[in-house]
Amino acid sequence: MIEAPTSGIEQQRLDALARYALAEVPHDPALDDLARLAAQLCNSPVAAISIIERDQVVLIGRYGTEIESAPRHSIPCETTISGEGIYQIPDARRDPEWSPGGIPFGDRRYRFYAGAPILTPHAVPIGCLAVLDTAARKLTLAQVESLESLSHAVTTRLELIYRVRETDYSARERLRVESALTVERNFVSAVLDTVGALVVVFDTAGRIVRFNRACEIISGYKSADLVGKYAWERLIPETDVPAYIESFDRIRSGQFPTTYENYWVAADGTRRRISWSATALVDSQRQVAFIIATGIDVTVQRIAETTIRESESRYRQIVEGSLGMVATHGLGGVILSINQYGAQGIGRRVEDVVGHPLTSFLYPNRHTTLEPYVQQLLRTGEAQGLFHLQHLNGEERVIAYRNRLVEPRDGAPYVLAFGVDITEQIRAEEQLRALIRQSNSVLESVGDGIFGIDLDGRCTVVNPAAAQMLGYRPEELLGRNMLDLVHHTRSDGSPYVASQSPIALALRNRTTVRVSNEVFWRKDGASFPVEYVARPQIETAEETLPVSAVELQQPLAEQPNGDATASIASVPQAQQARLTSPAPIVEGRAVGVVVAFTDISERNALDRMKDEFISTVSHELRTPLTSLRAALGLVAAGALNARPERIKQMMEIAIGNTDRLVRLVNDILDLERIGSGKAELHRTTCSVDELMRRTVALLSAAAQKANVRFVIEANNVQVYGDADRILQTLTNLVSNAIKFSPQSETLISEIRLTAHNVTPDEALIEIEDHGRGIPSDKLQQIFERFKQVDASDSRDMGGTGLGLAICRSIVQQHGGTIWATSELGQGSTFHFTLPTHPSGHLG
Repeated sequence: MIEAPTSGIEQQRLDALARYALAEVPHDPALDDLARLAAQLCNSPVAAISIIERDQVVLIGRYGTEIESAPRHSIPCETTISGEGIYQIPDARRDPEWSPGGIPFGDRRYRFYAGAPILTPHAVPIGCLAVLDTAARKLTLAQVESLESLSHAVTTRLELIYRVRETDYSARERLRVESALTVERNFVSAVLDTVGALVVVFDTAGRIVRFNRACEIISGYKSADLVGKYAWERLIPETDVPAYIESFDRIRSGQFPTTYENYWVAADGTRRRISWSATALVDSQRQVAFIIATGIDVTVQRIAETTIRESESRYRQIVEGSLGMVATHGLGGVILSINQYGAQGIGRRVEDVVGHPLTSFLYPNRHTTLEPYVQQLLRTGEAQGLFHLQHLNGEERVIAYRNRLVEPRDGAPYVLAFGVDITEQIRAEEQLRALIRQSNSVLESVGDGIFGIDLDGRCTVVNPAAAQMLGYRPEELLGRNMLDLVHHTRSDGSPYVASQSPIALALRNRTTVRVSNEVFWRKDGASFPVEYVARPQIETAEETLPVSAVELQQPLAEQPNGDATASIASVPQAQQARLTSPAPIVEGRAVGVVVAFTDISERNALDRMKDEFISTVSHELRTPLTSLRAALGLVAAGALNARPERIKQMMEIAIGNTDRLVRLVNDILDLERIGSGKAELHRTTCSVDELMRRTVALLSAAAQKANVRFVIEANNVQVYGDADRILQTLTNLVSNAIKFSPQSETLISEIRLTAHNVTPDEALIEIEDHGRGIPSDKLQQIFERFKQVDASDSRDMGGTGLGLAICRSIVQQHGGTIWATSELGQGSTFHFTLPTHPSGHLG
């Protein structure tokens, strides 16, 4: 069978998987921990980290399931990696692809799914981090951000696994190379020791026994001329003989091996500097039998070193006064010289630095930078970059260097180094970057919109909140004229001349302008009311004065003191009352304006709702008070003294209206406590059957009077909530059902109270009556405050218009939902859901 060719994107993804080679490494428990953390943060019973191979999905981390793999298209991972961001299926039973049974995963089916793609550092999707739940729901914003962060953590972990494997391979390869180098070095050393080195063998008296060919060439003497003679007879200068004999005696007395240098006088009278390494050959009684000295002629090398030192002496006089670090070091990294300023820069004296390897001054974990540095010097003859050195007090100092390889004709090559301590500069840059990140974080996190414009009105910066409120993406606003885009027309439809805009006036007058009750225009052409502050950006001679985002966000009443009405003749008088300005900005060059604005639509809507609420409550209070005042007035005036039965009727009216006022006040207080969160829920597991029967018992008298009977079908349902609040909800709903049931002395009306579990986490409770019904256009309206199907119901039925609003608040406080269905003339059914146990989250 010939496989279909793999697409370029799929092949790229498979190549990325092959790079990680997860099948070759043992299972990583840390991935299970990440899966468990995802499940906990998202309140889900199951979480899985999967990679999508050619024909299957392999779970490399899991929680709440033992599944190791699944067919590739059996779960929504394919869809997750094909999109961007979090992919959610709130209710799989309603999803066209997964309905009606839900998402199969192992031996269960799940209703909810949310997955975040796992991307390589090159943004190639290789799998996903997913959470599943049997209940239908959606992730909160915090859970979405957590799931995305955890998917990045999975990528980081996979990269770590890859890097560890690569490091192990590199270590093994390095050991192999070092072993080969050791063998080669030993071979070379053997060849040099037997062929190129000076080798002299002495007896214990100091007489020469062997004198190899290399010695003959250097000294100009034949071996036969010297064998049996003392070295100081011909080879050692007379002035050096005492020191030579002393060194020889130390070796003979057992202080070997040892190294030393001395001069030889050649047959032609020239002096050669020889560096020696001497040891002893001992016999079977551990007594010194012979002394073997191997040496090399270092005359040229010492001359070169002397020359270098002399050159350094002259060079030091030039560079000692330098405010930079000037040094030389050999190719092995040993520091040959350094100026006093450079040594002091790392808290040391010159003598504490010279002769020590550069690696001894590198900051911990920075040694890896030395090898590439040396290789670059050898390859190009110069190198520049940063060295991270450790100050004597432990502080890290950053040195920017530019070094050159010097190769003298008659000496060993060395490196001339010049560096400048840029630690404070880097710290300042880091602080600047931190301030920039902080400013960006403030701009991105604040709820108010903020944008900046230049002198031509073009947008230079905009935060996400501003772009969202204006209906644009941030990149659509940058570089465009903001006054033409969002501030071109007044709320009355008249055009805004750019020169008359308060934003332009703030720039021209170099003052902070605060404006309330104006409008900005969105991309779709709609306007919305705003309150904004415009502050010029002034660049002084010394610095650029930043505009505080926090200052710009302050309410108008909290702005700095010294406010005064802006005297701007070109601004309409009605608008001038809304413009205020603090003291002028300091002198400098204006470079733009920063505007912070707030959408006050919700505030205006709340003001309207408050006015409507006050008006409604005033009306609801006035009506019973008027009736109460009239009834009591008639009784007090004595107008009904001759008719006692009318006095009783008036008193019943007064009592009824008093009760209505009490109910109204109690309902308002209940609604306020629930809405503000002051009404604390005392949750426990409750029997719905018991709550229904208590409700029926409380309303039995009213039901008997209305000729109503109850049918209860609780089906042993248990819910998790506040029993008193749930009882209050049932009582309100059943009381309404009784009020609106048909009133007949002969025909018994029925009210059904039912409950059943719709999921393991959710129960549905229903109250069904056979009343007059509710029009479909008012099924949502009846749950608002003081909203009734018929305005006369408040008078005829004695209600306050707040009962259903209280029911909705109680149900929502439990995490459930409430709604009504109805058919005119047939009756109504009120439905509401409640959680069945503490972990049940409805939504």
